[in-house]
Amino acid sequence: MALLEIQNVTRRFGDFTAVDNVSIGIEAGEFFTLLGPSGCGKTTLLRMIAGFDLPDGGRVLLNGEDLAGRPPERRPMRMVFQSYALFPHMTVEGNVAFPLQMAKTPAAEIGAKIAAALEDVRLQGFGKRYPHELSGGQKQRVALGRALVTHPAVLLLDEPLAALDAKLREEMQIELINLQKEVGITFVYVTHDQTEALALSHRIAVMNKGRVEQLDAPSKIYGFPRTRFVADFIGQCNLFSGPVAASGNGLVTVDVPALGPVRVATDSKLAPGRPATIALRPEKIRIEATAPADTPDNHYRGTVADLLYMGDVTVYRVATPGGMRVEALLANSQSGRAKFFEVGDAVEMSWSVEAGHFIEE
Repeated sequence: MALLEIQNVTRRFGDFTAVDNVSIGIEAGEFFTLLGPSGCGKTTLLRMIAGFDLPDGGRVLLNGEDLAGRPPERRPMRMVFQSYALFPHMTVEGNVAFPLQMAKTPAAEIGAKIAAALEDVRLQGFGKRYPHELSGGQKQRVALGRALVTHPAVLLLDEPLAALDAKLREEMQIELINLQKEVGITFVYVTHDQTEALALSHRIAVMNKGRVEQLDAPSKIYGFPRTRFVADFIGQCNLFSGPVAASGNGLVTVDVPALGPVRVATDSKLAPGRPATIALRPEKIRIEATAPADTPDNHYRGTVADLLYMGDVTVYRVATPGGMRVEALLANSQSGRAKFFEVGDAVEMSWSVEAGHFIEE
């Protein structure tokens, strides 16, 4: 049995359904992420887990117990907000001590618990400082320490790194991974940042319009998206859509307007004429002045329309004769590669039939 079970949960605001019949099981000790664009229902779902909002249908269970009758302060959970929500008039120690005092922890035990929490988040020596004397990353650590000091069964995190700059976010991502391993507490994390979700999570639920489109490990979400939305939302992806032209022997050919027939390895038996999509990540595409012609790969000619140099990689947008733009990503450290392609260069793109992922529509 999962530690936290969300069973057929629905939440409506007037005529708008924010969360639509969602069911998820979250295991003990898991770093679980709710990922999706703004308005997809992920924060509403987190608030219902916390008890700040109540579902119109369905149940939230912790260790098999229905939490419907328990207010937020009586649930063994703590929430970390994007805004930190620290008390400005309290020191770091005072902020961390607050949930212990609310829980009527014996005064003799509070000092040791504060010290342990500050050690967990690497803030030893900062106890006497006030929030205005801390950096953004330090404030976030205080918020984490305050949430962890009572050792909750579940820690809920609502876009906690959104206010940090890019470099500090990366550092805090590593700290969150290590912290979650050390404390062993279940983390339920909300973000709209795909890269962050892929880096942090054991599993991800990708949400769209109040529903879960796919629930899977990060590698499966990225490499084997189940829907067009997931393929398009997670990272960069070329989506080649059109009717099925042929299928059989583990291959399907999709007739893609402005590109031509594209073959993909799949066991699908979708009948000719049915709509389908092939998802292809830019890093799976080879781009050369002349591609080998004696291979069974997909081959297409084009012209470099745009390029974006990003240091370690260069992103090329190649225009086909039919007017399609295909995005390809090449590592700049490739051995033997002496020159970059420039805008206007004629190139050939190729990729194996195993490189794409077939999506039935």
